[in-house]
Amino acid sequence: MTTQGKIMLRPLAVMMSRSLRSIPPDASLLDAARLMRDSKIGALLVEDREQFVGVVSETDLVRKAMAGGEDPLDQPVKSVMSSPIITIEIDRSAHDASDQMAEHGIRHLAVTQDGEIVGMISVVDLLRYFKNWGTL
Repeated sequence: MTTQGKIMLRPLAVMMSRSLRSIPPDASLLDAARLMRDSKIGALLVEDREQFVGVVSETDLVRKAMAGGEDPLDQPVKSVMSSPIITIEIDRSAHDASDQMAEHGIRHLAVTQDGEIVGMISVVDLLRYFKNWGTL
């Protein structure tokens, strides 16, 4: 990990989760919630025919499905997923990621390298970074 002063260089590569979890678009919301719980994560990539087509998050489950009275057994992930996927390139700064999350009102960003999704970063990851390495 390279640092310059107190700021970490290439923080997204260090902070992001490289373990990509995905779910099919026709899976139930209950399946998505259980996979998030078991994986201890707040968002899943939605994968259709080996291509990522969206993101479903805890916020999507609560605000779009549960608050709307949807049955989590009957509703598919595609009914609440966010698409297109909002991404950030791996060489961008933590401040860029924070700005992008705020601009889009999201808590998770897919991290890309040469146009391919290689990880996910959450607002919690950014909070840890700013607490330990940088300033807001």
